[in-house]
This record gives sequence, structure tokens and C-alpha cells, in this order.
Amino acid sequence: MTTDRPTALTPTLPAPRPAPPAAGTPAAPRRGFLAKAFGVTAVLSAAGSALGLLRDLLLARYFGANQGTDAFLVAWTVPETAAPLLIEDAMSFLMVPAFALALVLREEHPDGPDPVRQLVRATLPWLLLALTALSLGAALGAPQLVDLLAPGLADPDLAVTCTRITACTVLPFGVAGYLAAALRAHHCFTAPAGIYVAYNVGILGVLLSCHALWGVRSAAIGVALGSLLMAGLLVAPFLRRLRAGRSAGAPARPGGREVPPGARPALVLIPLALLPVAAFTLTRQAQVFIERFLGSALPPGTISHLNYAAKVSQLAMTAAILICTVTFPLVARALAAGDLTAARDRVEKDLGQAAAVVLLGTAFLLACAPSVVALLFQRGAFGAQDTAATAAVIRVYSFGLPAQALIGVMIRPYFSLRPVVRRAGDPRSDDGGRRLLDWYPAAAMVFGLVVTVAVGLLATPRFGALGLAAGNAAGITTTAALLLHGLVLRGIALRLRLVLGGHARLLAAAAGAAALGTPAAGLPADPLLSTLLGGLTVALAFAALGTGLGAREVRGPVLAAVRALCPPSVADEGKPPHGR
Repeated sequence: MTTDRPTALTPTLPAPRPAPPAAGTPAAPRRGFLAKAFGVTAVLSAAGSALGLLRDLLLARYFGANQGTDAFLVAWTVPETAAPLLIEDAMSFLMVPAFALALVLREEHPDGPDPVRQLVRATLPWLLLALTALSLGAALGAPQLVDLLAPGLADPDLAVTCTRITACTVLPFGVAGYLAAALRAHHCFTAPAGIYVAYNVGILGVLLSCHALWGVRSAAIGVALGSLLMAGLLVAPFLRRLRAGRSAGAPARPGGREVPPGARPALVLIPLALLPVAAFTLTRQAQVFIERFLGSALPPGTISHLNYAAKVSQLAMTAAILICTVTFPLVARALAAGDLTAARDRVEKDLGQAAAVVLLGTAFLLACAPSVVALLFQRGAFGAQDTAATAAVIRVYSFGLPAQALIGVMIRPYFSLRPVVRRAGDPRSDDGGRRLLDWYPAAAMVFGLVVTVAVGLLATPRFGALGLAAGNAAGITTTAALLLHGLVLRGIALRLRLVLGGHARLLAAAAGAAALGTPAAGLPADPLLSTLLGGLTVALAFAALGTGLGAREVRGPVLAAVRALCPPSVADEGKPPHGR
């Protein structure tokens, strides 16, 4: 059995009309499109993250870090696994390139049936069926799932109850991921960026109103409600985009003549191409499983400390991932049109910009972790001891954040080179070497997991949660290094010397900023003042060092800000005229 088992979405499609040479090339986005799309995505994602942080603050305030929160966080593994698989990663990796290709074909053959509608008819019904089965399976297998994930849990019955509730998220998560991928491929970013706002509004509504009545179960019920809200938010925008396309009826009749059967090859679906994508996403998420498994044998509250630390740490990574979330449809359409040079240039730029953002966030967390945790969490049942433990884990986690962000950038074009939908007759469909490379990311992730387990087993007996965090950072960094090499093997000829040289400058700037920000954050006793002073020091030091070291991702924005603050008439005042 091979990976490629093509299924035609339509038996015949109309022959292409004569077109200019650039007919298959997607039109360039209008001026300012990327900036506007990133701005909208950033604002709504920041709102979703802020509400998610408020959710975590309320969990800490109402329930602290104990066996009850540990039980909920084990149940949280279901939506925590389903979200990257069905919303953020696997579904996006599969369906954004698929819809991008359908849009390219729509541009190449404007008189034919709409490939977008054909794609929806061929994929959505089967997806709904599979998601329903997965949701029921997770609910029925909740006792076995809890035993597998956390065998040493203090309250397994509560974890089973919460797991059965959160299993309801699988279906709406999958629908939301599918609709979001379609909308982003159409360069519609507003509704997809708002899904986590809807999700967390649902959680907060139930948590605020029912925490005293249902305890930690209220958080699980809120998760289920929030997943329904996020899917509902995307239905209307998706239907509007679908109706805006051409009718998917009978083939067009150019010049009044029937299009002959077989005039153009069918668009084909490769169902088993999703297996390498799913394998990569699940093995990546397995880092969380390893932490929960090893953490369940540590003192109660350890899993909660790891969870709170991960949530804070991921805020820096989320900002970096927003960049490639906006640019991914552009990369996918360039690859669908065969423009590898444009795709390479875009990926190199994304790698640099994501590294700059995440390294600035990493420097901030290294310098200000204790004050940030105290400011956010230290109230109610969350005490000073919890603050110290969580802050220490954050500092160790931070060393793996750059690798997490870079993997998020690299994996999108990697899987776009072999999408789940492609043109019939594409020679790449039968290339055995390419099929083998499909599994490279999953293999790289497995190798990283081996490193994670090895470091965790060696370090946990002595260092506890810090050992688990160190294993996480070491494993994900190993995977990122392997994937960087794999992207070159895949066919995107990154200029590694240029990319790695730029990252070295950014890394040096971040190290210097963290070294200067740490003592500054330690001066005030008040957590708010400490965070502000430390953060300002880190930002200024990163800007100055990055500019001085020649990091273009820092130098460009800094010089632009200087020019904006100092108009040429002022900056040039006192300079002798040219020619004298």
C-alpha cells in the first residue's frame, strides 16, 4: 500500500483557455495587505490570549494548584491535543495548501466548475464523520485514557468526568480548523483570528457563574461550550465566501460548444497524505503527555506549575507564530504556482522575523519571570511557594521557545510541497523519495522526544519539574535543528549561512538584553514596577544590541522609528550642504 491513493473530485474539468504566461501565478496582495492582516490577527489573537490568561488566573484563584486542578489538567489534554491537530497545525497544514491550489485552478480556468466547491464536497462530509467518531471514542475511553496519561493521579474519578466533558470539543474544533483554513486561503483573517476570543468567552462565562456550584468541572463544561462558539463564529463568513465563488454546476461551454470529456485532468484528493501530518502533530504534542506522565509521580501541584509556566511562556511564541499564520497562505499559493524562489524568500524572512520576536520575549521572561508570575497568579489559593516554583520552570522553558517558533514557521512550507490535494498527472505524486520525506518531520520529532525522555528521566529525580522543563527544551531544540536540514532536502533551498548568521546576531542581542534586564527587574519590590522596569530595560537593550550587531530584523524597525521621531529637516539640521 502506498501513501498516494488518489480519488478524483470530479471526472472531467474543462480545458484551459489560452492565457498569458502569468495566468497561473496568484495575484500579489494589494499594498499594505500583510501589515493590515497581521494587525487584525495580532489584535484579536492578543485579545484571545488575554482572555486565556484571565481564564488561567481564575483557575489559580478559585482552585490553586492541587489534586483537583491536576485532574482537570489531565482532562485538558484532550482539547490541548485536539487544538493543534484540528485547528492550529495539522488541519492548517493540510487544508490551506489544498484551498490555495483550488484557488489557483479557479484563476487558471475561470470558465469551469468551481474547484473550491468541489473540494468542500469531497472533504467536509468525511471529516464530520471522522470527527464524530473520534469524539465518541475519547468519551467512552476516558478511564483508560486517564490511566495512560497520569497513572499516579490522586483523583482519577474527577479526571475521568472532566475528560468525558472535554471530549465534546473534538467535533467543533475540527470544524473550526477546516473553516479557518478555507478563510485564510481566501485571505480572510478577521474571523479566524477571533475564534479564541469566542472560545475563552465561553469558558469564562461558565467558570465565573458556576465555579462554586460545580467546582473544577465548571472549567471543563466551559471548554465544551467555548468550542461550540468558536465553530459557530466561522460558519457565516465561510458560507459567504463559498457563495461568492462560481457555480459548481455543469462544465462551461466556451463558444457554445460542450466541453469534451477528459479535456483537462481531474483535481485529485490524496487521503493518506494526511498521515505524516497527523503523525508529526501528535508526536509534537506527545511532549505534553511525557510531562504529565512523569509529573504525575511528583508532589501534587507539579503538573499545575508546569501548566501555568507553559501558558506564560507560550505568549512569546504565539506572537512569533502570528507572522507565519498571515504569510502561510502566500507561501502555499506560491508553491501551488511552482514559484519556489518566492516561497524561499518568504520563508527566510519569516524565520528571521519570528526569531526576533520570540527571542525578545525569551529575554523578557528570563529577566522578569518571578515578577510576572507574582503579578499574574499570586492571589487566593496560589501562594508565594507556587510563584517561585512556576517562575523557575518558566526560565527553563524559555530556552526552548526559539525552537518552538522556528518549527512553526518551517513546518508549514514543508507540508505545502506535498498537499493533500493536487493536480492529476503531477509527477511528484509518484515520487517515492518525496513520499519518504513526508515522514521526515515525524521522525525528527520522535528523535526529539527521545531526547526529552532521556533528559527528563535523568534530571527529574534531582530537579523535579525543572528537569521536565529542561527535557522539553532540549528535545524541541533537537527537532528544530533536524527540521531546518529537512526543509532544504524537501526542495526549499534556504541560504543557511544567511539564516543562521542572522539568528546568531539576534541570539547575542537577546542574551545581552536578559543579562541587563535581570538586575533591573530585581530592584523594585513591587511586582508591577519590577515587570515594567525589567521589560523596558530588556526592550531597549535588545533594540540597541540588535542594531549594533547588524540584525536586520531589529535594525530596520529601529531606524524607521528614529526617522519617524526625527524628521529629515531636524535630523539634517547643521549638516553642510552636499558639494561644499
